[in-house]
Amino acid sequence: MGQGSTGTPEHRTTATGGPVAVRGRRAVRIGVAAAVAALPMAAVLTAGSAAPLAPPLGACTGPDCPATWPTPPHNGDFAGRDATVNVFTGGDYTVTGRAAEAEGRIVVLGDLTVEKSQGGGAFNMGVVGVGSRVVPPGGSDFVTVGGDVDVKSGNRILIGGSDSTHRVFGNLRHAGDLTGTVNIDPTGRAIKDADAAAPFRGVRTRIEEISTCASRAAATGTVTVTNSEATFAGDGTSRRQVFNVDRNLGSATRQIGLVFTGIPAGATVVVNVLPDDAIINTYTGTGLPGDRITELRPGLLWNFPTATTARLLGGAQFQGSVMAGNPASTTTIAMPGVNGRVYLAGNLVQTGSGGYEIHSYPFDGDLPDCTATPSPSPTSPSPSPTSPSPNPTSTTTSPKPTTTSPKPTTTSPKPTSPRPTSPTPTWTRSGSSSAAPTGATTHPTGHRPTGHRPTSGSPTGGAELPSTGGGNAPVVLGLAGAGLLALGGLGVLAARRRGRHS
Repeated sequence: MGQGSTGTPEHRTTATGGPVAVRGRRAVRIGVAAAVAALPMAAVLTAGSAAPLAPPLGACTGPDCPATWPTPPHNGDFAGRDATVNVFTGGDYTVTGRAAEAEGRIVVLGDLTVEKSQGGGAFNMGVVGVGSRVVPPGGSDFVTVGGDVDVKSGNRILIGGSDSTHRVFGNLRHAGDLTGTVNIDPTGRAIKDADAAAPFRGVRTRIEEISTCASRAAATGTVTVTNSEATFAGDGTSRRQVFNVDRNLGSATRQIGLVFTGIPAGATVVVNVLPDDAIINTYTGTGLPGDRITELRPGLLWNFPTATTARLLGGAQFQGSVMAGNPASTTTIAMPGVNGRVYLAGNLVQTGSGGYEIHSYPFDGDLPDCTATPSPSPTSPSPSPTSPSPNPTSTTTSPKPTTTSPKPTTTSPKPTSPRPTSPTPTWTRSGSSSAAPTGATTHPTGHRPTGHRPTSGSPTGGAELPSTGGGNAPVVLGLAGAGLLALGGLGVLAARRRGRHS
């Protein structure tokens, strides 16, 4: 098929129903650790052991990582480049409602579907109008899809963008069919590649392992939940603070506040949310200077190890990374902003009534490292509450039982190809002089391809985040967003970036 043109002339459009250019298979392959899910029930958390997330997950990678990450999200010049995956779904990725953008490198093992309501509109991927403005390396694969890409009538995907002096462009690499309108800033391309997702097949297993392992860690603090607030009280000393939450934080119709106390500076914070139908509905999180939960963001992980459904709701600029370890799960994000990595073994639905967005911010924390330890006999777990007490205030103090019910072993509905046997690549972390591990074409310094400049949305109800969602309703921040861009315009607060092991 010829490349049609839709929208502004700066975009190259891949129209429905025809072939697209194919580039050779990348040599990059992801190494996978032994599956934690296969460990015997006597497996325990090794005392004092810790492990950062390994690339392509976790911290920023590549030679152009920023020394500090802009806070709050802004619409200024690009702050750096990041080759690490920011959004990973082991199943399908569906965009509905008025969702506007997803920033950073995106990998989908299943299908990508954009079906926005109220006449559709644009959905920005890779580069967004408002976010950290740390974008993937130029010329790399911004979006990788292991199944079909289906952009419904009236919708379009935009890939690439610009700041006041630079343009950045990248590819959409997809294994299945592409239907609908995709505008890609040149010289980025839509590349049909049957092995598009092969380098990432093992990442889903790795997410299952990490999520399961984190859920086995003994709690170091307590969680007190009322109808209006959840308080996470740490022990004040541990370098890894672990909280196990056996009830929802808010409800489908009620937002609550989130308060953290007793967390040492630089600590990793793991919140294991244990209900099968899990909900976090909160107004806490602004991204503004002085916001406690924003300070915790680089080491904060919200972990849903076994949930079948997980819903993130409310009016917050939600802080911290999100992980869901059940490959049969669906995670729904309906918040004005999620500021952190989103790593799911299952499906993702991004929706909302405004220009809701996912922003690229790294996870720099150290997570538990599980190993198999033989034991003469399994220890008896302490009972786990099955329902909240009649008292509206409950406190969780016991650790998650180590002999939990079997983790679902079903895979996502999308069939996957066998794991590739290519050699494991060498990845570099932030500050490395090596090129980003994308296998992408590099371009001479100073190359300035034409492309779209993200546009701004109009304010509604509280502070605004300019949206690039192609005519979307503006982002509504409500309580969480007051004064966001007013402060952002005066300068960004540099989020402290902790050192990590390679």
